[in-house]
Amino acid sequence: MVDANPKPKAVVDPVWSSMLTDAAEWAKKESALASWMHASVLDQRSFEDALAYLISQKIGGTEMSDLSVYQVVHNAMLSDASIGESARADLSATYDRDPACTSYLEPFLYFKGFNALQAYRIGHWLWGHDRTFLAKYFQSRINSVFGVDIHPAARIGKGIMVDHGTGVVIGETAVVEDGVSLLHGVTLGGTGKETGDRHPKIRRGTMIGAGATVLGNIEVGECSRVGAGSVVLKNVAKNTTVAGVPAKVVGNAGCAQPALSMDQRFYSEEYD
Repeated sequence: MVDANPKPKAVVDPVWSSMLTDAAEWAKKESALASWMHASVLDQRSFEDALAYLISQKIGGTEMSDLSVYQVVHNAMLSDASIGESARADLSATYDRDPACTSYLEPFLYFKGFNALQAYRIGHWLWGHDRTFLAKYFQSRINSVFGVDIHPAARIGKGIMVDHGTGVVIGETAVVEDGVSLLHGVTLGGTGKETGDRHPKIRRGTMIGAGATVLGNIEVGECSRVGAGSVVLKNVAKNTTVAGVPAKVVGNAGCAQPALSMDQRFYSEEYD
């Protein structure tokens, strides 16, 4: 006999399930962290609830209480499911690409590149809903707490890894497409006092090395590499490696998706 009112199938969330398992294990191993594990993960109903709590604890301050931040963040994620989806993709990207990462829970709780990016996503939602003054508060707190300065109007895709995070600056009209990896000290900035669309467009699958600076309304083509410490002032073709000050082409990208391989070495006779 067919059930006229079948029960909906339970939604499997492997990322959240893994986090719950690890949090329970960590709480047992390290009693000093047990209350934090329960408050931030084990007592939360979902990944989104846990993320809202985490952001509120990280960037709440004297100007805006933890509870007020939580209400803003939770409302944003209820209104836009893509915020949680992007956070999961960012977390998976960090876990997959960072050899120092041993679990999903570790970057969720402790990696400031991931934390800053998720707080930015709330600021971006606020900016898009004409709550620009509050969005600027989020930007200011992200900068103060994490040392990362992302303008809330910047457009950033999902599956992004911001490795270490310290010193990353992303300007107002910058675009960072899906699957990009940025290391610490990366600047996506303007070239002076020009107005309008004035920041770089970083296409999907690209890796930008530590301390690199990309300036102006230029395009770094998909699946390219920018060497550490480089200054990029001109367009970069797709599947290309550039390096130097100013940056010059030193070869092809070396692989299909540099953002995934995270290989920052150059392969040419010059460097043998």
